[in-house]
Amino acid sequence: MAASPPIADLNDRARDIFRRVVDGYIASGQPVGSRTLAQAGLNLSPASIRNVLAQLEVMGLLAAPHTSAGRMPTDRGLRLFVDGMMQALEPSAEERARIEAGAGGPVEEALAATTAALSGLSACAGLVMVPKREAVLRSIAFVPLSPVQALAVLVAADGGVENRVVDLPEAIQPGALVEAGNFMTATLGGLTLAQARERLERELAAGRATLDGAARALVERGLVVWSEDGARRPVLIVRGQGRLLDDADAADLERVRDLLDDLEGKQEIAALLDSARAGDATRIFIGAENNLFALSGSSVIARPFRGLDGRVVGVVGVIGPTRLNYARVVPMVDFTAATLARRIG
Repeated sequence: MAASPPIADLNDRARDIFRRVVDGYIASGQPVGSRTLAQAGLNLSPASIRNVLAQLEVMGLLAAPHTSAGRMPTDRGLRLFVDGMMQALEPSAEERARIEAGAGGPVEEALAATTAALSGLSACAGLVMVPKREAVLRSIAFVPLSPVQALAVLVAADGGVENRVVDLPEAIQPGALVEAGNFMTATLGGLTLAQARERLERELAAGRATLDGAARALVERGLVVWSEDGARRPVLIVRGQGRLLDDADAADLERVRDLLDDLEGKQEIAALLDSARAGDATRIFIGAENNLFALSGSSVIARPFRGLDGRVVGVVGVIGPTRLNYARVVPMVDFTAATLARRIG
């Protein structure tokens, strides 16, 4: 895609009309016509306004859909607006409080809740990506569900609690469940899942694990379940996809379906967010600037957040239609990144 012309290439009249078209399109999702602009207080005739609109169209900043006499900004036009004309609107105290409220609790829950809050406030789908990392074990317990199954309850060092159903060895006694949980907590606490499996293998091989056969089998099965689950642990959390449908009119539904299809391809979205890890600035990807959104006409706003050691911990952002309210959403993403940096770092 060709670069947008510099803002200095527009005279004051063209700049004012262009800004009004962009503002009108973002607010309504509809092309903006010369009659609407003339009624907005511009001291220009409709003919003069149409001439300026035609010039902006020639410059590649506006486009005229076949079904309308109005104009709407192109991806190039939105890029010019975002980079050279946008006046950011800082989040209100209430919006900041809603984002911060989600940042409590275990890390994964905090990431999901904060992303959901960002989604609700921006009317977009919220995204957060963090590196794969295994939980560090604090304690493990086995709760009987039936004669053949038990619930493995893992408590991580960060306070997170997760449950998985495991099959029980044949003829295991209730006392063996307690024995297995106590052994894993005492022997494997403070280790990641991979480290725990290595430690367990050494303990069993050296004969230091004072477990009967059933308890030993249960410990092994429990670690296998957790390790396999950890290997599949998602690096990308998406919240609020339904808001994209709520905000779409009938003519826009096909585009939104394309966007939801894009969100199913999490690897591609994760790769896009990963490209935002470099530097400290917020990255804005508009429409066809990225091949992933050539069909859906979507935009992504993303910002990395860092830990106390200065290293990038993850990336948070939103995805929505190109007509999203950049002036409001960009500062909201910035604040969310700062909130997660304080929580995760």
